[in-house]
Amino acid sequence: MAKGTTYGINFPFLDSYVGKYLDCSDTTTEEIRSNLIHLLLTRKGTRYYLPDFGTRLYEYIFEPLDGPTFAEIESEIRDSVTTYMPGLTVTNVKITDASDGLENKGTYINGEDKREFTVPNISQLEHTAKIRIDYKISNTAFESSDFVIINI
Repeated sequence: MAKGTTYGINFPFLDSYVGKYLDCSDTTTEEIRSNLIHLLLTRKGTRYYLPDFGTRLYEYIFEPLDGPTFAEIESEIRDSVTTYMPGLTVTNVKITDASDGLENKGTYINGEDKREFTVPNISQLEHTAKIRIDYKISNTAFESSDFVIINI
């Protein structure tokens, strides 16, 4: 657990040899990133009392990697973030195919940089897409920007 002030539980949950499965976020930026990942990786219809919470990103696995599919993914991300994270502005969504062989299949988090995530149990690398989401955190007191990379 974090020392001092904490803001919430980090998402996604990680394997830990020292008992930090439910680690807390130390900064507001870390908490916002965690909330964004939680929103994007939650399937629509799985939350009680909030059936529209989440995205349909899992439905795009094995879809053709073309312009219409990428446009639907971007629209899904922007709509969900606008609805459930009003203090966040998505500045850019870049979607590319991951067929260049640089992805780490089956890994949930890539190294210590907690900004790149992959869907577990990816079986076909040719059918995955890499989504980079640049966002800006706007608040009355401060403004900052960050990014997240999700591989589906």
